[in-house]
Amino acid sequence: MKTIQTLVFLMLLNFGFGQEKFDIASVEEFQKELNSEYADAKTSPLMAEDLAVFKTLDFYPINEKFFVTAKFVRTEDEMPFQMKTSTDRTPLYVKYGEAHFMIDGKSFQLNIYRNIELSKNSAYKDYLFLPFSDLTSGSESYIGGKYIDMKTPKGKTIVIDFNTSYNPYCAYNPKYSCPKVPLENDINIEIMAGVKKYHD
Repeated sequence: MKTIQTLVFLMLLNFGFGQEKFDIASVEEFQKELNSEYADAKTSPLMAEDLAVFKTLDFYPINEKFFVTAKFVRTEDEMPFQMKTSTDRTPLYVKYGEAHFMIDGKSFQLNIYRNIELSKNSAYKDYLFLPFSDLTSGSESYIGGKYIDMKTPKGKTIVIDFNTSYNPYCAYNPKYSCPKVPLENDINIEIMAGVKKYHD
């Protein structure tokens, strides 16, 4: 299971962020690679019966409105905490910083986290985790919210491309243990971007 998650994570790491300007081609490549991983029995989180009929994930139309350059505020001296998951597992995370941004003239804030155990691995030392839920969660989007993988910013801004948000593996298969979105990362807006829910 860890091998599958690592392979998919590395793919998301390459395509889920990195651009400083909105790029439709980059998002299209992200979608193509995600579909490819989910269609491959070696890397797919899908249950066997779903994998047998899988064609494509359902994505929202790519929308530049949901590509934002946020003000990044580093939070120092935060204490690690046990993040709740869909199982009894409680991995250690720490709040790494805050992203402040605007969409449609409204201000929002999301907390960005670092996985303590992953950060000890040189391959993941720059990895940051942005889980969020919004007004589409439970209707068009997965009820448990979505994730965005990010890199540690070098300056005072950080790019969030909601078009590259994806579902936790738990949205497809109950055997996985997935971090639950902290309540403070539930935002009062419809983020109509990224992957939609898989099953009604």
